[in-house]
Amino acid sequence: MESVIQLSLVSPVFFYSLIFVVSLMVGSFLNVVIHRLPIMMERDWQQEYQSYFSPDATPEPQAPFNLVKPDSTCPHCQHKIRAWENIPLLSYIFLRGRCASCGAGISVRYPLVELLTAVVCTLAAWHFGPSPQALWAVLFTYILVALLFIDLDKMLLPDQLTLPLLWVGLLISLNNVFVSPQDAILGAVAGYLSLWSVYWLFKLATGKEGMGYGDFKLLAALGAFTGWQGLPVIILLSSLVGAIAGVTLMVVQRKGKSLAIPFGPYLAVAGWITLLYKDDIISGYINWALG
Repeated sequence: MESVIQLSLVSPVFFYSLIFVVSLMVGSFLNVVIHRLPIMMERDWQQEYQSYFSPDATPEPQAPFNLVKPDSTCPHCQHKIRAWENIPLLSYIFLRGRCASCGAGISVRYPLVELLTAVVCTLAAWHFGPSPQALWAVLFTYILVALLFIDLDKMLLPDQLTLPLLWVGLLISLNNVFVSPQDAILGAVAGYLSLWSVYWLFKLATGKEGMGYGDFKLLAALGAFTGWQGLPVIILLSSLVGAIAGVTLMVVQRKGKSLAIPFGPYLAVAGWITLLYKDDIISGYINWALG
């Protein structure tokens, strides 16, 4: 491990290449998380419901289902995915996007998630250079990628991801990795309360829920990483992009104001940009406002 660290310091190219390759592999695992974690949560909810409302009922035995088991299989023919068929990005290209057994098409999203994870993590590492900040930024990015796609698919931001992200942000602030402990705590509290307040104001005014509690927790986690100073940037960027995307979707899908749009992906993208470029954005705005 020490030799890897020393080589990374001597050769940044090795460091960034290592981040890219590792992130490709992590991106493959994130595909599993994105698909299975919501199913695992749903099964847990069903079990909790049954144990509460039917405590005397004998639960039906279920095969293990988690992030490790069962092994990945083709959804069409149940062919077990072999190791050489699961090499990030390369296997998809080699197999031409089809199952090696039945020839059914494989969703292009799998390699895209792998490539996206590798690219944005490498960009984050390049921004901070070979340093502890870069490694924490890469971990930050892994979790945001998973949250982004889960929210797109299920309109759900799992506590299993948002809460660890929050605690990591608070704990690393003790070493002033990105911000001081005071700024991290204020950022987490202000992040949660800002969307919580908007939620209740909207609900009192309309009787409807405008967003979920997962959005509060995600913004609290982002505030822990970027400090309270980054929250205005995150809220502005996410609201702007969300508004543009929302109007576009309503026009394309012709569903009007009834269309439900997840806010988590916009928060995730805005939080990632803010972690890297917060100071540049704030200073640029101040120069523009005073100029």
